[in-house]
Amino acid sequence: MKQLYETQRAMRNMRKAALQRGLIAILDIGTHKVTCLVLRFDGPERFRGADGVGSLAGQSSFRVIGAATTQSRGVRFGEVDAMQETERSVRTAVQAAQKMAGERVDHVIACLSGARPRSYGVAGEVAINGDTVTDADIGRVLAACDVPDIGEGREALHAQPINFNLDHRTGMTDPRGHAGNSLSTDLHLLTVEQSALQNLFHCIRRCDLELAGIASSAYASGISSLVEDEQELGAACIDMGAGSTGVSIFMKKHMIFADSVRMGGQHVTSDISMGLQIPQTLAERIKTVHGGVVATGKDDREMIEIGGNTGDWEHDRRTVTRAELIGIMRPRVEEILEDVRERLDGAGFEYLPNQQIVLTGGASLIPGLDGLASRILGQQVRLGRPMRVQGLPQAATGAAFAAAVGLSLFAANPQDEWWDFEVPMDSYPSRSLRRAFKWFKDNW
Repeated sequence: MKQLYETQRAMRNMRKAALQRGLIAILDIGTHKVTCLVLRFDGPERFRGADGVGSLAGQSSFRVIGAATTQSRGVRFGEVDAMQETERSVRTAVQAAQKMAGERVDHVIACLSGARPRSYGVAGEVAINGDTVTDADIGRVLAACDVPDIGEGREALHAQPINFNLDHRTGMTDPRGHAGNSLSTDLHLLTVEQSALQNLFHCIRRCDLELAGIASSAYASGISSLVEDEQELGAACIDMGAGSTGVSIFMKKHMIFADSVRMGGQHVTSDISMGLQIPQTLAERIKTVHGGVVATGKDDREMIEIGGNTGDWEHDRRTVTRAELIGIMRPRVEEILEDVRERLDGAGFEYLPNQQIVLTGGASLIPGLDGLASRILGQQVRLGRPMRVQGLPQAATGAAFAAAVGLSLFAANPQDEWWDFEVPMDSYPSRSLRRAFKWFKDNW
């Protein structure tokens, strides 16, 4: 944990240096596509949120000056699988975004999907040394948190204080400067597989880029797709990507749980490819143009020409009904949503006062998905699009770009994390399971 603390501190310092120069890139390496956005930070607001507890809302301090998307290769389940192929995809996207921006970029902030995330809620409490709460007191209370044994081969991706209690006052966002005697905190710890992180680091370094930050794509998608009231009252963001489906729960404007399902839109495409005996590229086009998950009476009469170039006249002129296509797609989509429901049930989502569910990501665009999700998940479901950011091309404003837009907001207004404070190394977090708990089950 100490080594990770130092790595995260180094990345945060790199991010601040990049913001001082006013230029940084956003990199979303997905299973289906790689997206790169080049951000320009201008004016006196450039450093807003760089220190102190950051705000998730607002993004007036930056604008997008370059954007590019290319087909992703060498990525499976949201993780780097074939290093050289992924490197080529990243280089292509970054170079195209730099060309559009007319600027060279050295520092990037990346997001990570997949990697088998696990969430922990931990708590800590200390007595205040002086009359008022200082940065040192927050460092001590974070060090007092009882961190569970996260297991070999795993590292923390996020460690965010989500609530402070000062004596009898609870629900404080930033207690610094307040008078009190006893300070306690609730911390959300998100861990991922170490190998997935290391592969992402290595891939970005091979592209001659410096990593200035990393975030969970489920977290980034939630930032961009949930409106302020949803983040405050409690909502879940389901980011349906190609290789994995991210699940994040927000409460009081903080992410309090994250997980992922190792299935996504690409698995639906594979089912179509196998079911109709056609190539993946053709299956993807048919899914995009004709796909759906709710059949109606007229779908039996709507014929879809499959086509092909095998040379077999009969084979290349086949047709299927749209109802048959839906019959192939629906079982896989239902399986994904059932797994999502298991994750939400395991997290105690039903304990939240508000249980809004927002679907985003490229696979969420399948017609009829919101209605099917509402039946399976049993909650209010809406389709979410990322909030608009200045300079973003119209082609990059859809649900498929929720993670990239959220990562831009994360870069501009980072939320405080454990490594933003000077945590006393002599009282480094114990590795005990005593006080690990799902805090929102007990407190909300």
